[in-house]
Amino acid sequence: MPFHHKKTGNVGDADGSTQLLEGRNAVLEHLRADGPTDKLFAAEGAEARLGDILSLARKRGIPVSICDRRRLDAMSPTGNHQGIIAQTAAHAYVSLDALLSVAETRGESPLLVICDGIEDPHNLGAIIRSAETAGAHGVIIPKRRAAGLTAATARAAAGALAHIGVHKAANLAAVLDTLKEKGLWIFGAEADGTVSLYEADFAGPSAIVIGSEGAGLGRLIREKCDFIVSIPMRGKINSLNASNAAAVLLFEAVRRRMV
Repeated sequence: MPFHHKKTGNVGDADGSTQLLEGRNAVLEHLRADGPTDKLFAAEGAEARLGDILSLARKRGIPVSICDRRRLDAMSPTGNHQGIIAQTAAHAYVSLDALLSVAETRGESPLLVICDGIEDPHNLGAIIRSAETAGAHGVIIPKRRAAGLTAATARAAAGALAHIGVHKAANLAAVLDTLKEKGLWIFGAEADGTVSLYEADFAGPSAIVIGSEGAGLGRLIREKCDFIVSIPMRGKINSLNASNAAAVLLFEAVRRRMV
């Protein structure tokens, strides 16, 4: 179920302005999901590598400007455009009910990812990408003191935002209470967890909570988790990057749900 976008300025503000989406995967998946697109900017000489994107743009009647790569360099929000930038509407946040309805439509137990204060947009984008590839039904982020759906997040998500919804919660603790009332088990990820990753039962309705890069889970959020899960470590380093930890937990959930 693709999530379409609405025109916004800064993400979450409805002022009608457009955004720039860059990178081959991100732009291609946006077009495949029929996301609203005003114009494409492609680097001169890169047409062969961008064939699928340009062909899809022509079918949809989207104007394409072939321009000097230096122009794309100047436009690029992240400096890594891969020869293609789309002038597009920003990604819209969706309601919590919309995420749960995806699971219902698929006939699956809900699987959500909750980011407790992830501040690096590249980490957030990587988590969203892992969530989509694992078949999760949505991602939840807090409204304050955390990364949002910026151009850098979209670039790191590599097209996943066209296929998975993100809910922006004004009160993350209250969202956890709501999910628990709806029958979801809340699994927080921490190095000092009391439940091993391979003992955690992700087969039922589940929400996986990933803490911030430096501080981990906030105190209140940790208290609201039903289980604190740790990932077994065999090397000298005793922790993983937040996005890597999310991927490990998500694909253990995939394994459990395949049994």
